[in-house]
Amino acid sequence: MATRFGLSGRRSALRENRSGAIAALSAILLVPILGLAALAIDFAYLLNVRTELQRAADAAALAGVRELTPDSNGNQDLSAVRNVIRTYAATNLPNVSNFTVRDADITFGRFDPLTAYTGFTILNNGIYDTVQVTVRRDALANAPVSLFFARILGINGSGVTASATAVLQKATRLEPGADILPFAIPKASWDSQSVGNSWSIYGDGRVIDSNGATLPGNWGTVDIGSDNNSTTALSSQILNGLSQADLDALYHEHRIPQREYIEASAQWLASADTGLSAGLKSALAAVEGLTRLVPIYDFVAGSGENAEYRLVGWGVVVVVDSDLTGSTKYVTVKKSYAYDRRLRAQGSLSNTSGTVEGAYTSPALVQ
Repeated sequence: MATRFGLSGRRSALRENRSGAIAALSAILLVPILGLAALAIDFAYLLNVRTELQRAADAAALAGVRELTPDSNGNQDLSAVRNVIRTYAATNLPNVSNFTVRDADITFGRFDPLTAYTGFTILNNGIYDTVQVTVRRDALANAPVSLFFARILGINGSGVTASATAVLQKATRLEPGADILPFAIPKASWDSQSVGNSWSIYGDGRVIDSNGATLPGNWGTVDIGSDNNSTTALSSQILNGLSQADLDALYHEHRIPQREYIEASAQWLASADTGLSAGLKSALAAVEGLTRLVPIYDFVAGSGENAEYRLVGWGVVVVVDSDLTGSTKYVTVKKSYAYDRRLRAQGSLSNTSGTVEGAYTSPALVQ
């Protein structure tokens, strides 16, 4: 019996020693386990903060690049673009007081079509069409993100950043709603003029530039729609833009191969219309100061309302002035730029052909 009690006592002592060792080991491991749990919670929090920053960067880049659209003289107000970027970034981060974006974290440029899909490159020349924005919460701006449990390990905060790059896409198709001016411009005259230059187009077909020189060719109203377009129809186009009925008529008359849109670079014949009729007076007056897309032609056959224009492209103008009441009727326009989300974008950033000169449409995130 003594032996049995002795063995039993030793077993109890071993169990007590083992329990004590486990308790000691658990106590030793508790600190790193709690540390890992703290880091996991804080890491998840930092991921959430980065998601919020990325959303703000995306919104700021998209809003900012729209503001890059040049004015009627080809100027770009970069200070105004920066203000828009900061406003959108702060609006999308309402829980961060006085959030700001540094000038150094905003990059403007022109994307290189050759590297659009092989290592996006931003060039510092020409008309800018690209915005890159970095938003941050770190030692450089807006203070690092405060942590919770990681403070146990002496880590009080962490820096988080997010970046986005957006581009203004070039317009390539005119769909219903596109703002048009149904007057045809000679391609040679269009190509010879710079952005900001003006023309005065007279009722007798003369085109006079801002220096008073007579340009070659003539300018006439054209049927961007049915051959039977009236002055009322032209006025409606000037005020309301291209309609589906216009596209249907062009397709029905076999002038365009599809009824959904007009391809900007497509060559097709458009018949002449009534010229600078007094019936267009109110419509032209209503769009003074506004941008419109005009068809460009390289060949015209016939004369008057029997003429046929071969349209080869489209460009952007601002309607500056008009007077259709006197004996010397005229319309003055200026070569310009425009942003219109209703235009269809070129499908590939690497393809710069076949676009409406000076027209931009819905921006796209590329990084």
